[in-house]
Amino acid sequence: MEFQLDRGSGVATYLQLVHQVKQALRLGTLRPGDQLPTAREVVEKLAINPNTVLKAYRELEREGLVTGRPGLGTFVERGVGGAGLAEHARLRRGLAAWVREARDAGLDQEDLRALFAAVLSDTALSDGQREGAGREGAA
Repeated sequence: MEFQLDRGSGVATYLQLVHQVKQALRLGTLRPGDQLPTAREVVEKLAINPNTVLKAYRELEREGLVTGRPGLGTFVERGVGGAGLAEHARLRRGLAAWVREARDAGLDQEDLRALFAAVLSDTALSDGQREGAGREGAA
């Protein structure tokens, strides 16, 4: 795994590292048993403070996603998310087709982000309303 930093994002560096590990776990590019780069390797590649890397790894460890093994490194303990890799691949193909269709319709990158964020927000809201209605009906 190679970390990338977006220094203009406004997101703390350690959180960018945490998010990238979680994304790799969700996409299956990191799996239980895999070793994360050493803090030293990350520091050398990204020119950041070693404490930043250690903070990110401690956060991942606190969440139960990785375990530090003294003298050996930091290893993935478990994945995140619900769907398996086959389901991810199927959904990714469908999303790629949707993106191509949206681009053909004239949408650019920012349009796609805005549309996707709106749909995520709408579905989260409607899912929350359905859950609330289910609880009310059970009472």
